[in-house]
Amino acid sequence: MEDYLMLIDGEWADSSSGEYIEVINPATEEVFARVPKANADEVTGALKAAQSAFPQWAKLSPEQRGIYLWRASDILEKRKEEVGRVLTQEQGKPLKEAIGEIEKVIDMLRYYAEEGKRAYGQIIPNTDPSYQSLVIRQPIGVVAALSPWNYPVELTGWKAAAALAAGCTIVAKPPSLTPLSPLKFWQCLFDAGIPRGVINAVTGSGETVGRQLVQSPITKKIAFTGSVDVGRDILAQCRDIKKISLELGGQCPLIVGKNCDLANGVKGAVRRSFRNVGQICIAINRIYVHQSIYEVFLDEFAKATGKLIIGNGVEKDPCDLGPMASQKGLKKTKRHIQDALSKGARLVCGGKRPEGREFQKGYFFEPTILADANPQMLVMTEETFGPVVGVMAFQTLDEAIGLANSTPYGLAAYAYTNDLHEMAKLSRELEAGSVAINNVDAGIINAPYGGWKQSGIGYEHGHEGLEEYLHLKHIRIQYREPVS
Repeated sequence: MEDYLMLIDGEWADSSSGEYIEVINPATEEVFARVPKANADEVTGALKAAQSAFPQWAKLSPEQRGIYLWRASDILEKRKEEVGRVLTQEQGKPLKEAIGEIEKVIDMLRYYAEEGKRAYGQIIPNTDPSYQSLVIRQPIGVVAALSPWNYPVELTGWKAAAALAAGCTIVAKPPSLTPLSPLKFWQCLFDAGIPRGVINAVTGSGETVGRQLVQSPITKKIAFTGSVDVGRDILAQCRDIKKISLELGGQCPLIVGKNCDLANGVKGAVRRSFRNVGQICIAINRIYVHQSIYEVFLDEFAKATGKLIIGNGVEKDPCDLGPMASQKGLKKTKRHIQDALSKGARLVCGGKRPEGREFQKGYFFEPTILADANPQMLVMTEETFGPVVGVMAFQTLDEAIGLANSTPYGLAAYAYTNDLHEMAKLSRELEAGSVAINNVDAGIINAPYGGWKQSGIGYEHGHEGLEEYLHLKHIRIQYREPVS
């Protein structure tokens, strides 16, 4: 078993209390590593280090900070297979997909290394020409970065890249389920020479580390990705007024119109429903299909899903799906399936553990399609976060849009149609922060990404993601000619 350390004030530190969090390989159910379980004093040390380092880091030019980010991206690129392998071991996704996640973080570091240079100000004219108003942007301060286990490096990288480019310092809490690959990510930034105290990564429980980071008056910004319930708790726990961005649950819909490219729609449905075994905030949970193509779509969807290869992502190549990350998620998936079947759903495929000796251990589960779903089923109203999707028919586009908008969530929505009028209507009326039509890649680096309704506040990606870490300051100057 390998021991990892946490990063506090420029030093790699062990647990002073002798307590640790064990990390389990979800493909084998074996403990293979552990990380320190930080106490309150260690969290305080990290916060004070970030506070002390902030003034000097903020004074660097955006170009100087960008050099560190470029250097870190080059180091991460050299180590991407090593970090990807650890990510697969602790989270379960196939190795190829894990390496792809690391490559996205490399791109993110490089994007914000350049975007940080574009934190432009403004000159605003006054009615009196002897006055001038300047608006400048300045880094907000110490950031608490709280990231989830499903994309532990990528979602940590989103926050780190934008915050550091803006001139903020960070205390990060890696997810307890998958802390190892984020620590290897922070090692790359550390090895890039980022000054002492600017980056800190403290492992431990949400009750101790997360709560203290949220409540501390030292933190001026909270950046969180995770569940709606934890997001609400963060809002309740903030004792001081501070800037908050929350990327929360999705429960995302897909609308398949009668005029769609059916093959393209099926391909997209398979990818976004079951990638990472459904453990994605923007996964498709529910599909609404026009009644004229309903059975044809179901048949093709099931055939394509049946071709997905399941296995231990470290050992099996090619491999499309690994195990789920935890027993807890597996139980919720089974509960949603049983609820749907009890309310009249038809099991099209999946619904059980894969057969074979290689699946006797591990949190493996077959991708599952439930037909003839209805809005009373949990799978159509709650985020499953597992390899399950419910499918139901619709008659009119207004009906489909109403069903898509009927939940409290609004992170992303998808649609397939070749009708231009339908495209325009769907673009306007779907209540989500991102809408993807004839594709299922709702997020790109240089466009804002965030949720509507209960799916969050604030944005990541794009220039808007940089703005989340900056204050606006208005400076009003009166110019006076010297008296002779």
